[in-house]
Amino acid sequence: MKFLFVAGLADELLPFRGDLIDALLNKGIEVHAALPDLELGSDLHKKLLSKGLLLHNVNIQRTGMNPIADLQTLWQLLHLMKTVRPDAVFACMIKQVIYGLMAASIAGVPQRYALITGLGYAFQGGDQRSLLRRLAQGLYALSLRGAKKVFFQNQDDLKLFQDIGILKPNAPSCVVNGSGVNMSHYARTPIPKGAPSFLLVARLIGDKGIREYAAAAKLVKAQHPEIRFVLVGWIDENPSAITQTELDTWIAEGTIENIGRLADVRPAIAQCSVYVLPSYREGTPRSVLEAMSIGRAIITTDAPGCRETVRNEDNGLLVPVGSVDELAKAMLRFVENSELIRRFGQRSYEIAEEKYDVHKVNQVIFNEMGIY
Repeated sequence: MKFLFVAGLADELLPFRGDLIDALLNKGIEVHAALPDLELGSDLHKKLLSKGLLLHNVNIQRTGMNPIADLQTLWQLLHLMKTVRPDAVFACMIKQVIYGLMAASIAGVPQRYALITGLGYAFQGGDQRSLLRRLAQGLYALSLRGAKKVFFQNQDDLKLFQDIGILKPNAPSCVVNGSGVNMSHYARTPIPKGAPSFLLVARLIGDKGIREYAAAAKLVKAQHPEIRFVLVGWIDENPSAITQTELDTWIAEGTIENIGRLADVRPAIAQCSVYVLPSYREGTPRSVLEAMSIGRAIITTDAPGCRETVRNEDNGLLVPVGSVDELAKAMLRFVENSELIRRFGQRSYEIAEEKYDVHKVNQVIFNEMGIY
């Protein structure tokens, strides 16, 4: 069997899909990956090859609405699939799903799968994104027609796709518990002693709640200047990206400590007391699963995808989307009650083990695909 991943960023393939790839390879399946911006001869290229992957460089612009560039992407993927002739194509992220499954349909690939990992920029925000949203809806509906299975990471996204007509009610679909987390890799670590510290790991875009995190941190530090608020991430090309000026201002004020982008986030999570993600909407946030596996209490929003990871007052606290005051109040509860940090962190680990272990998640995906 030949299996082709149409993936997003090359450096995210192994962190997000590495365990699924390993499981496929262990079953004797030939695994290909179509990736954008993979530098030949780089350490990442060598690492991917060493796993036994067959790699194909394809130009896929993650953002933007350039129809010529998108048609070129479709043509490259179609040519690749006619050359490789895979038995199954698995695509995730919006452009990969749209053009990957379109190409697979034209090429006659018998098994076509999509993983909807979140709705992205087009489906969030107000009327200014309505044209982009309508375009995305139409392209999604076209690409998913005839898919053998469409995987979602939360029930809200599945319902939305059905309500707005992207998916028919009888279209084959399945909700899985995110991408899962490798609990051996993200092993539980003790909570650091001393004053609590907070961490957010994300692309620096508005929809991740970065501005709310900085504003809430400022409120908390006004009462407790010793508390640290750490940010791991990088300025993104997304239209809602945080500006360098904003970031520099937060750092200069002493509100935020910015580490930048990390190849391995485990040390940063291990050094925090509470993990925070004030996102507006997610599929299932992987960074939260990693923090849960490491044994950290969580603050996140009562939004699709985010609320699936937190049982309020059990392993963390849910706050309204966009509410700086409520976010700051949640942070202060942990500052003033260290026992809550310990108890919620323990429950996070237990919930991760019960629900989000990557091997359990992958087994559900294989069962739905008929791979045994």
